[in-house]
Amino acid sequence: MNMERQAVECAREAFITGRSRPQKFRVEQLKSLLRMITDRQGEIATALKQDINRSQYDTPLYELIGLENEIILAMGKLSEWAAPRPMEKSILTLTDKVYIQPEPLGVVLIIGAWNYPWALTLQPLIGAIAAGNAAVVKPSELSEHSSALLRALLPQYLDQELYPVVTGGVSETQELLKQRFDHIFYTGNSTVGKLVMQAAARHLTPVTLEMGGKSPCFIDKDCDLRVACRRVTWGKFMNCGQTCIAPDYILCEPSIQNRVVEGIRQTLLEFYGPDPKSSPDYGRIINRRHFNRVMGLLEGYTAAVGGQSDSSQCYIAPTVVKDVPPHARIMQEEIFGPLLPIVPVSDLDDAIRFINEREKPLALYVFSCDKNTIKRMLAETTSGGVTVNDVMMHYTLNSLPFGGVGNSGMGRYHGKHTFDQLSHHRACLVRSLGMEGVNTARYPPQSRERARKARFALRSPLIDFSKRTFVWAVTVSIIAVGLLIALAVILFIASGLSCTCWYWQGWSLGKSPW
Repeated sequence: MNMERQAVECAREAFITGRSRPQKFRVEQLKSLLRMITDRQGEIATALKQDINRSQYDTPLYELIGLENEIILAMGKLSEWAAPRPMEKSILTLTDKVYIQPEPLGVVLIIGAWNYPWALTLQPLIGAIAAGNAAVVKPSELSEHSSALLRALLPQYLDQELYPVVTGGVSETQELLKQRFDHIFYTGNSTVGKLVMQAAARHLTPVTLEMGGKSPCFIDKDCDLRVACRRVTWGKFMNCGQTCIAPDYILCEPSIQNRVVEGIRQTLLEFYGPDPKSSPDYGRIINRRHFNRVMGLLEGYTAAVGGQSDSSQCYIAPTVVKDVPPHARIMQEEIFGPLLPIVPVSDLDDAIRFINEREKPLALYVFSCDKNTIKRMLAETTSGGVTVNDVMMHYTLNSLPFGGVGNSGMGRYHGKHTFDQLSHHRACLVRSLGMEGVNTARYPPQSRERARKARFALRSPLIDFSKRTFVWAVTVSIIAVGLLIALAVILFIASGLSCTCWYWQGWSLGKSPW
């Protein structure tokens, strides 16, 4: 039996024992994972420095703090997330228990990515643990130092049978995909995503595909260009442009193109100095193959900013190219590197048309001070997520779902969204064997009267018995009943007084009121 199949079978056998289900166990595993991140932060930073020249200060900011926040949130909210969720009832089910029960899916395969090898591998794992699943973890082989460290560390902190780590390249991943899983969570490009989905289809396994694409950035002429250029420059060139939600290209009117270029130039000088190659804050391309791919996208164009490179270090300077036509090679695929093309558009309508003619992006960025422009961009385009007047910041909120649409992916995660994505939402209706008379309308032999009663019951509106709504409804009902009773008493007293007055009036006139 090969290693991949053995890891999957071991995880499934461990899951079947049921030990991953108790909430106490889940919290203990999450605490251990948090301790790993805290204890081994120095080793993690060293591995990332070796993989992509990541600054020791950037590692906590870009990966570890977010992971810590996810774990703390999951531990604090787990009892709430995993609790039965009461649902609305109909008139036929008023006395029944009606609820959704989140329950574990089973064994989850997590295929991580190399650009943020810790965050993009461990975030899904946090949700898998919180939801009570077992998980086979497959880190990317391209970030080899991080992959080796993860394989060494995870078994020291987590249950080795429930959460095995499988390392290796394409052949190992292909072998894993031959096995049956209950969910596959993949982060990477759309080409491999399609292969993952094909493999999952053989077992009818659901998938979460977190991919990328070309995320547009529209800069309106009526905005603070200095601030816009600072924020775009930060988002585009952090991690050497190797971020799935980095602004892939800029759309702006020709009248402001040169000002945008100059704004980015000045910001690069501030961020990385006159020589980004010597800056400790500027990264490197992951390997020579990706270096050649990114440099190939630049062929035939003169850089307005940057353009320098060093293949021996996989270094490509932050580069801006202006007046890029829509049919250019650099506009046909996700760049995933430090190249920023500027595509001139005539106006807002042209920008919206340009975005909608292409695949739906993972992210969309809009810089504008005009509320109508922002409103139109949000209403007339679609994307996995959107940030207005900044870039990538929607990713930092675990209250928001993160995921793509169409070619940029399917499914969502972060915070409770990961828990829900990796849980089965079981519909539950618990009835008693009493009150059988209520059911006669649905039993044969049918008649017009029975059909009328059944129709009335089935068409009755749903009633929300959630705590807050129910308490409010009961309170209003009590007040209404009280008012009706008070009104009846007043009418009764009033009618009594009227009769009494009529009676005494008759006697005063010497006449019997009868």
